[in-house]
Amino acid sequence: MAERALTGKEPSRILSIADRLPAQRLGVAVVEALVNVIVSGELAPGETLPPELPLSQQFGVSRTVLRESVKRLEEKGLVSVGQGRGTVVQPTRAWNMMDRVVLTALIAHDDSLGVLDELSTVRALLEAEMARETARVRTLVELDVLRGALDEMRSALDEMRPSLHETAVFSAADVQFHEIVMAISGNRLAESIARVLFERARESARYRGNVPLSFHEQTLLEHEQVFAAIEAGTIDAAGLAMNSHIVDSWQRRRPPDHQGKKPRR
Repeated sequence: MAERALTGKEPSRILSIADRLPAQRLGVAVVEALVNVIVSGELAPGETLPPELPLSQQFGVSRTVLRESVKRLEEKGLVSVGQGRGTVVQPTRAWNMMDRVVLTALIAHDDSLGVLDELSTVRALLEAEMARETARVRTLVELDVLRGALDEMRSALDEMRPSLHETAVFSAADVQFHEIVMAISGNRLAESIARVLFERARESARYRGNVPLSFHEQTLLEHEQVFAAIEAGTIDAAGLAMNSHIVDSWQRRRPPDHQGKKPRR
């Protein structure tokens, strides 16, 4: 109230950001902090960012760094900068969901796990289509390469029993299998989008989960089904097997959400 009495204006809003940002790459840190403020809902669509001077002081950066950071937010679709109306938070439909920082923040702040549900559904559709194409065009040499990734998964699983000390090896072979299927398909756009989705998901502890040995065994079985369909050249079966694998794999690991909602299929 004292600030309002002196200036006749409402005091500048204080955002929940770290008191001190890392000295290195200040601009990157500012962008990530502001993305989190917006994605978390602390600043809702239609609201404006605090004025430039108090916001730069709160971050402990120059106004130049802050302006550049806001420009990055605008490029990501999170805000719109207009003369005389400030920097306004945009509705979620305007956000670039494929942006690394935005998608990472969406996953981190999504208590309902709906973003990971949607991510898995979209990834499953993309990889299913690529598996279909791979079943149509694969060569004997490419089949041998894909078979090699499957053999690595089997070997890693054998090394895991009865413990789970070699999960990183199994996971790497799992990722390699998907990478090979996507590469053989030749669909570079779908491959790029699916890879970004999968990489962002794997960064989330809630997506990775605490996986028992039986989950890995089921994962191997599903990869064998995908391979069998691709080897046989049965296009529809390859797509269905890949789609089911990705959706079911997530549902096996999906933890209960904080709002008690049922997982979306």
